[in-house]
Amino acid sequence: MASQRQVAEAPNIWAVAQQQFDEAAEKLDLDDGLRRVLRVPKRELTVNFPVTMDDGHVEVFTGYRVQHNLARGPAKGGIRYHQDVTLDEVRALAMWMTWKCACVNIPYGGGKGGVIVDPKKLTLRELEGLTRRFTTEISPLIGPDRDIPAPDVNTNAQTMAWIMDTFSMHNGYTISGVVTGKPIAIGGSLGRNEATARGTVFTLLQASEVLGVPIRGARVAIQGFGNAGSIAATLLAQEGATVVAVSDSSGGIVNPKGLDPSKVNAWKREHGTVVGFPRSETISNADVLEADCDVLVPAALENQITTHNASRVRARIVAEAANGPTTPEADEILNERGVFMIPDILCNAGGVTVSYFEWVQDMQSFFWTEERINESLKGIMDRAFGSVYEMSQRHEVAMRTAAYMVAVNRVAEATTLRGLYP
Repeated sequence: MASQRQVAEAPNIWAVAQQQFDEAAEKLDLDDGLRRVLRVPKRELTVNFPVTMDDGHVEVFTGYRVQHNLARGPAKGGIRYHQDVTLDEVRALAMWMTWKCACVNIPYGGGKGGVIVDPKKLTLRELEGLTRRFTTEISPLIGPDRDIPAPDVNTNAQTMAWIMDTFSMHNGYTISGVVTGKPIAIGGSLGRNEATARGTVFTLLQASEVLGVPIRGARVAIQGFGNAGSIAATLLAQEGATVVAVSDSSGGIVNPKGLDPSKVNAWKREHGTVVGFPRSETISNADVLEADCDVLVPAALENQITTHNASRVRARIVAEAANGPTTPEADEILNERGVFMIPDILCNAGGVTVSYFEWVQDMQSFFWTEERINESLKGIMDRAFGSVYEMSQRHEVAMRTAAYMVAVNRVAEATTLRGLYP
């Protein structure tokens, strides 16, 4: 995470999402009425719900579920637990999910959910109570044919198991397809845990090919050493890259000669942070973004690359494993400096793609091998990168604008074909 000052000065994330949409709509010369439809969420639910804490007292929490667009299929999107969750943030993330699903051409619309809570302050029993009660409150909206949640910031496979069980209990039978990112034992998919990172690496390999910047020997810095960041580090090291800097919420570490991702992982498991890793220098989380590297992977929270630091980003390629880590103003600065951006709605879509595979497997009660999953993921990510890169070349626009143009065009077409009801 960047410094508090930096985050405080960052723009409203919902305004950013709408601005990105407006730019793509303008380039596509979209009809005004269609713009008005696609610019706002279809549905927003705010819930305030009580949870009995371990000591017997009752706390009331606020949560949200937003569905942005359902023209191409059921809503799809994660649920995050974070003390800074806002309705505007959830709106933006829901909209981004619409474009992300359309960008990789899977049959979903965009949704997102969140609860305002610092989960680190809750016990496991309290977290389960909160999750089950929140599920009950949003249950009128969710379902395998309507809206399919998944893990996001501070939620995981166990959280999804609780949601699936609660929803199933309400209906009297097991409905495994209501969420994705579940444990394998109850209908989860092989390869789902690594999917976001693997998709990021597939897009990086494509970018390295079109730019002539080999990944073998490339120096990589990764902000955020959680699920996506740590697995991306491992996969990139396997491709011959040198990971020179990583960070988590406590701070960062750097070693120009390279860090061994598996050893950093082991250190983090033991100490709860990457900071203090032997033979590394401690730096701030924000410093990782400015590290001397060829490839930068922001894999933490949104609004990390801003006007304050964009001019100091030294990477040749930025691969957005996180959602919305770069502000529009920073985007312009990076673009002018010739930095090649793999935008979030393309770069980190591996997660939702394998979530789609999981849902398909649940609906069919027929499960695939990990090899088939990774092969199918590569096919989808490679095709998506190709569509976006071709759009960027044809219209002479940056990759982010191109990704939005591909995605918005697909959603606009579906919306137009379906027409307005009644």
